[in-house]
Amino acid sequence: MHKFVLTALTAVLLGGVAIPPVAAQSVAGAYLAGRHAAVRSDYLEAAAYYAQALARDPSNIELIESTVLSYLSLGEIDKALPLARVLSGKHQDNQIARMVLTAGMAQTDDYEGLLAQAPDNSGIGPWVDGLVKAWALLGKGDKTAAMAAFDALSKETGMQGFVLYHKALALASVGDFAGAEEIFGGAGAGAAGQTRRGVIAHAEVLAQLDRHEEAVTVIRASFGSSSDPELDQLIAALEAGEDIPFTHAPDIKSGIAEVFFTFSAVLKSESAGDYYVLLYSRVARYLRPDHVDALLLTADLLETLGQYDLAIAEYRDVPADDPAYHVAELGRADALRRSGKENQAVEVLEQLTRSHGDLAVVHSTLGDVLRADEDFTGAIKAYDRAIEIAAETAPVRWVLYYSRGIAHERSGDEMASEADFRAALALNPDQPQVLNYLGYSMVEQQRNLDEALDMIERAVAASPNSGYIVDSLGWVLFRLGRYQEAVSQMERAVELLAVDPVVNDHLGDVYWAVGREREAEFQWRRALSFIDLSAMDTEADPDRIRRKLEVGLDVVLQEEGAPPLKTGNDI
Repeated sequence: MHKFVLTALTAVLLGGVAIPPVAAQSVAGAYLAGRHAAVRSDYLEAAAYYAQALARDPSNIELIESTVLSYLSLGEIDKALPLARVLSGKHQDNQIARMVLTAGMAQTDDYEGLLAQAPDNSGIGPWVDGLVKAWALLGKGDKTAAMAAFDALSKETGMQGFVLYHKALALASVGDFAGAEEIFGGAGAGAAGQTRRGVIAHAEVLAQLDRHEEAVTVIRASFGSSSDPELDQLIAALEAGEDIPFTHAPDIKSGIAEVFFTFSAVLKSESAGDYYVLLYSRVARYLRPDHVDALLLTADLLETLGQYDLAIAEYRDVPADDPAYHVAELGRADALRRSGKENQAVEVLEQLTRSHGDLAVVHSTLGDVLRADEDFTGAIKAYDRAIEIAAETAPVRWVLYYSRGIAHERSGDEMASEADFRAALALNPDQPQVLNYLGYSMVEQQRNLDEALDMIERAVAASPNSGYIVDSLGWVLFRLGRYQEAVSQMERAVELLAVDPVVNDHLGDVYWAVGREREAEFQWRRALSFIDLSAMDTEADPDRIRRKLEVGLDVVLQEEGAPPLKTGNDI
């Protein structure tokens, strides 16, 4: 492409990008600023800097690639398309450009263009390319060739179930619901058919065949007693014999969007890196803006990457009448909280208690946020409502008692706290977090130490690599005067939580109790250094630790009116 055309193109692209307040003064400066922003996952700033650099050096392939990648990361595929075409025109093998071009052709129903793409190293990947090709053949009206393409792809090892899942969706998209059910009913869709989307797609296919009761059975067999507004609505409609539309891939474009969503979900489950998952989910969202599952996945990824404003914008796109609205609002509240906007998060959740007050998760989430903000009275009230709503058989019920127990304990109501912890254990007897919390609380209150030891030993057995639980075991042994036994447990806890101030402080006390005073002082100094370095709240008391360094643990205990350390005759 002529340099003048590229310059004009980048000028147009820059017109839609917010330039950073302080513009870089050179190509190199803008490029480095863009790279720095990209490393921080700040895609908005990266796109602005790269576009700025590209305006000054419009033929630079690396800048073009970086700008395309930034736009794709933002979901602004229409802006990425012209530059992706430039790369293609320069015969640059680039997976990201291929992804953008594929999205662009699918958006305009350019099936000939999709089929004409060479299956070479510039492809997105053999599975994605193969599925897109099969859908494109169907888009051309050649069902026979499309089914042959799906079948050929399914013979390769690795993801046969996912290929057959897409074949079932493709058959359903052209009205062959019997063929789709043959795959779903025969478990040919494999793991993909067992996902939430797969189960709902199967139920919708059965509904098209007037097999509503079987559809309900499929849903209940997969989700059991678990439910949510979307499932409730679907089941109610099926039981009422209503007409149920096939929504998962009603057309070719939606089918191709599902290809990208499928692989974004696969990559996410395999922990392949949030960034690559984001690119696939962005294409799915571009091709199908109403794909709420892709939206929620995209928002969750952005939140994980620390891009809270972008995540919040995604969550806001879910309309209030969508069955997944409460999920989006819970996500938005979490993103607001994590970005330091706790008051706004509480406002979102309080509004949700008015619009979706029949959902226990809404109240429990509000309780969690209020508890983190040390509004224990408000948190307890929210947990009360969640416990009242939650079904007696709900698997999450023990969590509600545990969470309310923590709020009671933090507010100073030890009796109510213990009652909740014991209620949680009645539902989940070997839950290590509950055993540890109740056991540790009793240790700190200097009561029921034998029972506390039993609880914490059970917690360690269930979760041997939890530093906090191992610390609790060492601490109860210390409280019981079994100092030598406490040493090995506290040393193990420090191995697991090397920079935790409380654990290092505890190890110092244990060393002092067995006469290893110099090592005790070293651990106390470590604890103080970690308090200074930590940006998080800690239960470690720096003034008390400094006093121990001045006069020793024995004197501090005497000053506090606490029982003295046991001597050899006492142990």
